[in-house]
Formats: sequence, C-alpha cells, structure tokens
Amino acid sequence: MSATVHHRYATVDGRRIFYRETGSADLPTVVLLHGFPTSSFMFRNLIPQLEGYRVIAPDHLGFGLSDAPGTEDFDYGFDALTDLTAGLLTQLGVGRYAIVVQDYGAPIGWRLALRDPDAVVAVITQNGNGYEEGFVADTWRPIWAYQREQSPENEAALRGAFTLEAIRDQYTTGVQDVSVLTPDTWTLDHAHISRPGNAEVQLKLFLDYATNPPLYPALHAWLRGRQVPVLATWGRDDPFFGPDGARAFARDTDHAEIHVMEGGHFLLESAGDEVAALIRTFLAKHLPTA
Repeated sequence: MSATVHHRYATVDGRRIFYRETGSADLPTVVLLHGFPTSSFMFRNLIPQLEGYRVIAPDHLGFGLSDAPGTEDFDYGFDALTDLTAGLLTQLGVGRYAIVVQDYGAPIGWRLALRDPDAVVAVITQNGNGYEEGFVADTWRPIWAYQREQSPENEAALRGAFTLEAIRDQYTTGVQDVSVLTPDTWTLDHAHISRPGNAEVQLKLFLDYATNPPLYPALHAWLRGRQVPVLATWGRDDPFFGPDGARAFARDTDHAEIHVMEGGHFLLESAGDEVAALIRTFLAKHLPTA
C-alpha cells in the first residue's frame, strides 16, 4: 500500500506556498526540491513510493501552484527561494531531513545545508549539479552570455527556452522511447511559465544562477567535513548537466553512490521505478525508519 498524498498550502513571509506531503511528523523526513521549469508535480509518482517517511515537496515561489508575484513585487533569487523553503520547514517543525534535489532544487538544497550544517543528513541528487564539470557548456553558453550582459539579443535567446517545444525537449532529450513520457508534464510546465510576468521571473533566476558556482567550494567542504552520504542518480544524456557532475560527488565523500543511467534531465519520467528503488535502498541505510 502506498502512502496517502496530501495537497496543502502554507503562508510563509506573506507568500502562499503549495506543497505535497505524506507521513506523520514523527517519521524521518525527506524534502523534495524541484527544478526549472516544473514543480512538485515532477515527484508525483515518487512520493507514494516513500512510505515510512514524512515527505514534503513544495512548489518554489513563481512555480507550480505557489504564488507567482511579478519581479516588481518580489526580488527573485536563490537566496530568496531558500528563505521561503526554510520558513516552510520551520513552520512544519522539520529540523533534520534528507534532501532530494533536481536542477534548481540543488542550489536551494545546498544553501539549506550551508546555513544549517546539522540539518541535512543525506543528499539524493537527480541531475542536481554541485560541480563546475557538471555544466554542459554548449547549453549554458546563452545563459552565461545573459549573465555577462543583459542585452536584447541575449534576452531573446533565453526567452526561447519558454516555448512549448523547448520545454518538451527538456523531457525528451536523451530518452530513447519517448512514448513512455506523458505530455502532461511539459504541457503543465508551459502553462505555468506562460502566466503574465512569469517570463521575467525566470529571466531573473537565470541571471541569479551566477551566484551558485561560487558556493561550490563551501558545499564540497561540508560534504568532506561531515562525510555526508550522497546518492546521485543521473540521466546520462542530460543536455544541461553531464555525468561528470554526478561522478564528482565521490571526490568529497566516502559515502557516495553514483548511478549514471540511460535518460535525460527528468530521469523520474523515464526510469521512475528504478530511481525510486535506489532511493528507498539508500534511505534505508542512511535515514532508517522505525
């Protein structure tokens, strides 16, 4: 029997945050942090398979079913998104937890760990980058160009990432049999990204992504100093974050399990049961239930 998933809202610093939750407060906690351009919807199939844990999966501000104020009303950045995530966890009484991070969820998870080094007891990363060698340069060049100069030409190049075709490509690239993918994913993501003012939100986050690589040395020191257990499940043909980003975690902790698998950026969509089994085995070892 799978765990019952509850769909809830909380107000954090005046912002309405949507989150999915299973399990009771006395269980070990796992926090799931999604990436661009999706939401906690990406974890819809994983969450029920984590029975025996309290699982919390929020939608970041500007994504999914959470509030999405415009850039004139909220100063978007990864520090600010981390503030809201930390506030939600405090509100829910969560003090120690494992994190599952993907894409944008990684820099939020790294900030949570660096702010409170005792809080995060294990890391599961599915194409959530923490090393320079993880970047696939050909894909990142337009983002790096925009970070250097916010010219109309550089902005136009990034706005192309908000089309339905580009979002679909994030799901299909690297997947041999795309018929296993449900179009609901990219259709829903595109609908959320297409809300008035949301393109400017996403451009602001593309710009702020430049603040993340400077945190990597501190992340590596945290992993080394505490020997944090890490499970990396990585889509081999992810156009954004390559497999070297997965393998690099083994440099900084003796408790790294690296699985580079056939697939792309959203591995849970094409190999969800396989990834879930790896996660359950890893959690049983490093975050055991009663």
